[in-house]
Amino acid sequence: MANERILIVEDEEKLAQLLADYLSNSGFQPHCIHEGLGVEAWVKENAPSLILLDLMLPGKDGMEVCKDVRRFSDIPIIMVTARVEEIDRLLGLELGADDYVCKPYSPREVVARVKAVLRRSNHDNAPQDALIELNEKRYQATAHGQALNLTAVEFQLLSILMEEPGRIYSREQLMNHIYNDHRIVNDRTIDSHIKKLRKRIGEAIPDTTIIHSVYGVGYKYETDT
Repeated sequence: MANERILIVEDEEKLAQLLADYLSNSGFQPHCIHEGLGVEAWVKENAPSLILLDLMLPGKDGMEVCKDVRRFSDIPIIMVTARVEEIDRLLGLELGADDYVCKPYSPREVVARVKAVLRRSNHDNAPQDALIELNEKRYQATAHGQALNLTAVEFQLLSILMEEPGRIYSREQLMNHIYNDHRIVNDRTIDSHIKKLRKRIGEAIPDTTIIHSVYGVGYKYETDT
């Protein structure tokens, strides 16, 4: 992962430089562009490993830039936004972003998200096994070839659990992975999402348990086969 080039598209120059410094300290090679125009040409010429793309940009906004890039590349894109109501659009089929970070944020958090997205991208786009296959680019999951029609949160939960089968994740760990915009969420919200996720999987592959509760601790992904 070291020495991978990260493109930062951010019109606030001081913030862009702060992110660049943190990424450099983590072994990445950051490059900053402060407006939407010119991003497509730069990406085609330099082929970065990931783009940190602000939503509100002069010249051309982040949504248009994302659409432009998606016409010719599947490069991972993390959208940066203060508009929480846009998140479903950012992560959905309309744009095909890989993740999002909400302002205000910690630069350390951004670096962690960059590493997580690159890790997923470098492992053939998604964890999968004989039962479940995930497509990170489209936020689609299938069980034995049948679409599960998961929400964005359900998909992220399943993806996290599948990254390390057998590992037990606490509710707090799962919430920190999914709700990275620091909103206040009751830990029972995770239980509700897990219940819905189990129901969708159970409809596709009955009599098979793959998401297990560990009493007093949390949840794990592990097939019975």
